[in-house]
Amino acid sequence: MKTLLKSLKITLAFCVFFSVFYILILWLFAQVAGPNKGNAEVATLDGKVVGAANVGQMFTKDIYFWGRPSSAGDGYDATSSAGSNKGPTNQEYLDEVKARIDTFLVHHPYLDRADVPAEMVTASASGLDPNITPRCAYVQVKRVAQARGLTEEQVRAIVDKSIEKPFLGLLGTEKVNVLKLNIALEESNK
Repeated sequence: MKTLLKSLKITLAFCVFFSVFYILILWLFAQVAGPNKGNAEVATLDGKVVGAANVGQMFTKDIYFWGRPSSAGDGYDATSSAGSNKGPTNQEYLDEVKARIDTFLVHHPYLDRADVPAEMVTASASGLDPNITPRCAYVQVKRVAQARGLTEEQVRAIVDKSIEKPFLGLLGTEKVNVLKLNIALEESNK
């Protein structure tokens, strides 16, 4: 009986420690060492917050770069973050990807079907991916330039400046944050 009470006390102490103090320690560490004091990085345009830079958003107009499709809720719903869990042999999934390719080609008639990047027609695992590869951005340059009345060189230069390199040159891959890229486009038109 004495051992049982001791075990219960230790269990209770660990529950309190890991559910309160451990989280508090992580929060304090983020406040000191984390970017933006551990809070989400927000993106602003004209002094107004237009979104969180670490969560994808829906862009459908030709004047903007598009991100990856989302399977989270009705699209980019952070409360429903999840992939579709449909595999590459699921006919419904294949039909959905085919429809996305067809839509992409309608807006990018200068591309062949084989030139459509796979990530532009398949959703990420979270459904909230804010980034695309530089290749996906470059594929859209012509459409965005035509829609904005800019030259392809002007838009390509904005993409070039928006490419984020791997951490320490080693960890991760090159990426482009779609929200930040679209904000840079808006700021260049002023």
